[in-house]
Amino acid sequence: MRPRTALPAGPLLLLAALAALAFVARPLTPIDETRYVGVAWEMWLRGDWLLLFKNGAPYSHKPPLLFWLYNLGWALTGVNEWWPRLVSPLFSLGCLLLTLSLARRLWPARAGVATAAAWILASSLLWMLFSTAAMFDVMLAFFVLLGLRGLLLAADGATPRGFAWLAIAVGFGVLAKGPVILLHLLPAALLAPWWRSGLGSRRWFGGLLLAVLGGAAIALAWALPAAARGGEEYARMIFWGQTAGRVADSFAHKRDFWWYLPLLPLLLFPWLAWPALWRSAAGLRREGLDGGLRFCLAWLLPAFATFSLISGKQVHYLVPLLPGFALLAARLLARNVDNGPALLDGLWLPALLAAAAGVAMLALSPGGPGGKLESWQGLPRWPGAALLLASALAVLAGRKAAWRLISLALLGAALFALVQLWVSDALWLRYDVGPVAEEIGRLQARGTALANKGEYHAQYQFVGRLRQPLDEVDSPEEIAAWFARHPDGMLIAYEKPRPGEPPPLFSRPYIGETVMLLDAAGARARGLLR
Repeated sequence: MRPRTALPAGPLLLLAALAALAFVARPLTPIDETRYVGVAWEMWLRGDWLLLFKNGAPYSHKPPLLFWLYNLGWALTGVNEWWPRLVSPLFSLGCLLLTLSLARRLWPARAGVATAAAWILASSLLWMLFSTAAMFDVMLAFFVLLGLRGLLLAADGATPRGFAWLAIAVGFGVLAKGPVILLHLLPAALLAPWWRSGLGSRRWFGGLLLAVLGGAAIALAWALPAAARGGEEYARMIFWGQTAGRVADSFAHKRDFWWYLPLLPLLLFPWLAWPALWRSAAGLRREGLDGGLRFCLAWLLPAFATFSLISGKQVHYLVPLLPGFALLAARLLARNVDNGPALLDGLWLPALLAAAAGVAMLALSPGGPGGKLESWQGLPRWPGAALLLASALAVLAGRKAAWRLISLALLGAALFALVQLWVSDALWLRYDVGPVAEEIGRLQARGTALANKGEYHAQYQFVGRLRQPLDEVDSPEEIAAWFARHPDGMLIAYEKPRPGEPPPLFSRPYIGETVMLLDAAGARARGLLR
């Protein structure tokens, strides 16, 4: 019987603290978070759980699972903002538990690997960021881990049960973020004879095929009826445009194949900056790879290479790979425990980098030696000073080998938390759509027609509890025609104020510009219509 490892209290408390911090440090952030919660809000208004809508039009860019979960929570708690912001932290908790389960199965004789992997995952910069974001990636990571656990179950002899879990993971992973889950699961499954000897090829690959077909059946239970109702273009997008289209020639986020590589030290901070990890990795040339390390490499390397070759790239596409990195790093660090003084290297390099970030924060704050950021007024100085203190404490605590791993994890979390607090006021000023959304909601409730200049990302729908879509206009001719139909209407425009212009009826800083509510006279004064 395999030993059971409870989730260490430290990573759990760290996740809870970061989730709580996100509520006070920043609003739901446009464009992505506000758009996804807006799609869920339209699902709530329509009571239609089959077809997704954004601003009144069918929305084919994402599958429905996240929006279903938001609506399930609202059915139990009432419509609120806190439930959508809790979904990712809850999936992050599930990922920590599944990471522990994988570590137990991969290295049953090394109980410390599981605890180390939980700390490494919980404190990696990219994981902390998206564990507190109302997005899809941590949820996808959960189903990736569930599918990988199914593979290990099947490889350990529980073949029907393991492949049943794999089918569930594939199906719900597709409903979470589309067929991309197969890029995470299939390489590890196909390379199983490399990481687990003695597998019967016919039984293994036959079970794998059945699991993928079972997962496809789960996903098609939604996709086929949705395509039938959504029409030909909707069907084309959900079956082709959001999968093969991204692979062949991205319609968004197109970047070079090497784009991820220079970002890895930041995304995996503080762990990739720790010399102990690199010293352990260098020693593998003498010792070779055990089955668990091969499993992690069969998971990580093909997926990372594929995401590098795919034209569309965003940093959050790598989120489901982070548990694999945590497992790999934890196993490498366990070598130091077995083969010499525990964790030979101190924390000087990651602490130095964190201290450099603290100095930069001080320099960019008002009154600092470097002045201030012109577009982000009022950045406080104390988070930079606190980060310098945290760096020094990490170095001192790291003098004891037993404290190094936890000290480094807390240093990474301190960097993430203090940077958020440093920019918190600016985030609330520039990214909080609440004031303008509430004003739009009041106007809409009075029957005022509203149009958005340029593409509208539904960022006001949920926050303002809007019940009608907004019109979209762009060119001066379109704006003039719209005001001709709605002479008492309001235009939502995004401009930088210029001297001598009459003040708008309502304005608010918005990202790098100012969002304004303009009547026809105000729009004409700014040259937005002819």
